[in-house]
Amino acid sequence: METPNNPTAVQHRIREALARVAMVMRADEWNRAKTTGLNPTQLAILELLEGRRDGLAVKDIAANLGVSQPTATDSIAALERKGLAAKRNAGTDRRGVNVAITQEGLAALKAGSDGESAAERSVDALADHEQEDLLVTLVKMIRTLQEIDAIPIQRMCATCRYFAPFAHSDAARPHHCNFVDAAFGQRDIRIDCRDHETADPASRAATWDAFTRG
Repeated sequence: METPNNPTAVQHRIREALARVAMVMRADEWNRAKTTGLNPTQLAILELLEGRRDGLAVKDIAANLGVSQPTATDSIAALERKGLAAKRNAGTDRRGVNVAITQEGLAALKAGSDGESAAERSVDALADHEQEDLLVTLVKMIRTLQEIDAIPIQRMCATCRYFAPFAHSDAARPHHCNFVDAAFGQRDIRIDCRDHETADPASRAATWDAFTRG
C-alpha cells in the first residue's frame, strides 16, 4: 500500500495528474465539437489548419494530431463534404496537395469557441505567477517531446528564428520578437504562432540555452 513514507515516483504522480487534466480536456473537446456538428478529430484538424494559409499535407496533419494517416484522411474527407476544408496545390510542389481551411471552416471554429471550458476555468483559478510558471513548464515539456521525436516541431517562440530570449533588462518584458520588433513577457510566450518560422537546429539549441539560463 502506498503511504506518505513510500510514495510512487514523482514522475508517475505528475503523469497521473496530467491524465486527469487530459480527461477533462477531451470532454471539453467533445462539447465544443457538438456545437459545430463535428467530432473532436475533425475540430482539431480545423484548429490546426487555422492560420496556415498554404494548408498542410495529410501526413503532416496526422503527425501533428498523433493519429494514423487513414484516420486523418477520413476526417478530412468529412470536412470536405461539409465545405469546411478543401484541397489545393502545394505552393512548393505542383504535384503535391495540401488541405486548407475554408471560410466556412473558420466560421465553424468561431461558433464553437463561445464560452469558457472547464480546463480554462481551472487555469483561471491559478494566481498570475502560477499561470506563468505553468506555461513555461509546459513549453519545456513540449520541447523535450520534440527532441525525442514524440511530436513534430511546434510553432512555439522557443523554436522560432525571430525569438530573442532575455534580450531586455525589463523583468516584465525580457524577450524580443524580431518579427514584430517588440518586447514581451513570459506570460506572452506562444505555443502556436502563425508567424512562426522554424530556426535551424544550431540556432534553436542556442536560443533554448539562453531561454533556460534566463
